[in-house]
Amino acid sequence: MKKILLFVCGIALAGTMQAQETEEAHVLDVKKLPSVALKDMDGKSVNTASLGFEGPVVISFWATWCSPCKRELNTIHDLYEEWQTETGVNLVAVSIDDTKTAAQVPTYVNGKMWDYLVLMDPNGDFKRAMGVNNVPHTFLIDTEGNIVYSHNNYAPGDEEKLYEEIKKIAKPKAKE
Repeated sequence: MKKILLFVCGIALAGTMQAQETEEAHVLDVKKLPSVALKDMDGKSVNTASLGFEGPVVISFWATWCSPCKRELNTIHDLYEEWQTETGVNLVAVSIDDTKTAAQVPTYVNGKMWDYLVLMDPNGDFKRAMGVNNVPHTFLIDTEGNIVYSHNNYAPGDEEKLYEEIKKIAKPKAKE
């Protein structure tokens, strides 16, 4: 009986130590935005590591076949002008549509009049580099290129949490 109890306690202690190590590693591990060459909807090449924005950047992975993705980006679209005015944030919508559905991206984006930079990732290179397994997956990048927030999936209200995170890292804009 003592051997079983010691074995169980040893497993519990090992699990606790591993969880602490994982938590500490997560806190210490600051991930930079990877450098991947993608194309915008006009075919112009864009390097993801040098997007050139002066404020925070939201990167949202989406696809035309993904209803939650479209709901999230359409909801943000309604708030985007206000967000930009208050925080200087820029949004980059990265389509993971493959060659079969990529032609639908400009039609959808233009029909919704999104003011976002839309990049195409048909081979999933940027998706893999960012560790995206499913969409929608949204990241917040600070002005140093650090990934400071990540959220997977979408439910109404998630955009409010995202905006709170944006405000935490946004530099106050000068009043004109």
